[in-house]
Amino acid sequence: MKKKIIIIGSGFSSLSASCYLAQQGYEVEIFEKNSSIGGRARQLKKEGFTFDIGPTWYWMPDVFERFFADFNTTPQAYYDLIKLSPAYKVYFSKEESITIGDTLDKIYAAFESIEKGSSQKLEKFIEKARSNYDIAIKDLVYRPGVSPLELITPQTATKLNQFFSTIAKEVRREFKNDQLIQVLEFPVLFLGAKPSDTPAFYSFMNFADFGLGTWHPKGGMYQVILGLSELAKSLGVKINLNASAEKILVDNHNKATGIISNGKEHQADIVLSGADYHHTETLLHPELRQYSETYWDKKTFAPSSLLFYVGFDKKIENVEHHTLFFDVDFKAHAKAIYDNAEWPEEPLFYASFPSKTDDNIAPKGKEAAIFLIPLAPGLRDEQSLRERYFKKIIKRFEEITNQNVSNYVIFKESFCVNDFVKDYNSYKGNAYGLANTLFQTAFLRPKLKSKKVKSLYFTGQLTVPGPGVPPSLISGKLVAELIKKHN
Repeated sequence: MKKKIIIIGSGFSSLSASCYLAQQGYEVEIFEKNSSIGGRARQLKKEGFTFDIGPTWYWMPDVFERFFADFNTTPQAYYDLIKLSPAYKVYFSKEESITIGDTLDKIYAAFESIEKGSSQKLEKFIEKARSNYDIAIKDLVYRPGVSPLELITPQTATKLNQFFSTIAKEVRREFKNDQLIQVLEFPVLFLGAKPSDTPAFYSFMNFADFGLGTWHPKGGMYQVILGLSELAKSLGVKINLNASAEKILVDNHNKATGIISNGKEHQADIVLSGADYHHTETLLHPELRQYSETYWDKKTFAPSSLLFYVGFDKKIENVEHHTLFFDVDFKAHAKAIYDNAEWPEEPLFYASFPSKTDDNIAPKGKEAAIFLIPLAPGLRDEQSLRERYFKKIIKRFEEITNQNVSNYVIFKESFCVNDFVKDYNSYKGNAYGLANTLFQTAFLRPKLKSKKVKSLYFTGQLTVPGPGVPPSLISGKLVAELIKKHN
């Protein structure tokens, strides 16, 4: 008889793991607490508009290709990809901006136009980033974080100094212009930590950005979720919605034997959680939890976010599909997230207009917009604060892009700390998981396999390899391999 695995949650890592485990011959059943699949990558549809609630950036296309190749198929079998041209735009003020093109040559030219001689420096910087990418994404991140020896290879031995320097130091060594520095530090924000706390080795994110480009799945990121679930179902995976896990069942030998969902027992040989790691351990007796409240409290978490999903009754001008607003003090905002944990006085923000690329996202002549302000997790979240910050960023948006948009808002929905807790049981309402700082990398992250409960495993952004969509796909593969090895 096939061994049965229950998976808690249906985000990227859970769906990825479900495919690999079903391929290995397990009977796999997913329990998702919400009414739709996708975890944080759900979708909002309203009045003819479509929004990705969670991730909006499609980076590292090679990771998606590698995933689907493991099942003898391709991403294109499930969704259509469009390479964005330009990739994105960054505003520093009403008068100053940089547009990041869809080729390295275009990006070199954009840098050169801001700082003479910077294109040659950027070329060298990207070569180093490419080398790091080859080591990290093609090899290191596919290791399960079990031992520090995983990080020691002939290739990493030559890069050791980069683990003890930071992105901020490396960038500033080569570039003097503040605007270019901010553009080069931007990609590591996806790793959830300040550039001054992120090891220099993570410059591979710059190659992911400039070298591999930014893509858009037609219909939005949710099409990737639908593709994964289609693949999972074709492999025999069963998915239950509105099925919250209330308790993990453990026998007298400290072995996981299933879960209780909606008051009913469901037996399994193995339990795997792709839900929030901290929350998952609260489904166990305290003595069976690996990590204490103090442990979690001391960790550096990636930011939470205040998000707005807005339908506009006109086309928005002077913006690209992805547009970043770095017109205020970057350091002050970073301090409010990582050091003081408070609402920022003047926040940087990001805006996405997927209907610029994709006609099906908004009704004709209208625009779908997503605005995101990074915030410290655990902040007080009230409707009045959300309103104040919406007015704050829209005022700046109008000034910088030289247009009136506030009179054209058909509707807006918001999502913030309280929603991350309510919808995803997210620790302190974090949006991206644990930051990838030096002491929270690889084997120093929470483990894929429980040390206290046999047959209990974890996957997702709080464990290895870390935050982001491509790492979540990889995390699903890693835990499936670990389960195969131990069972």
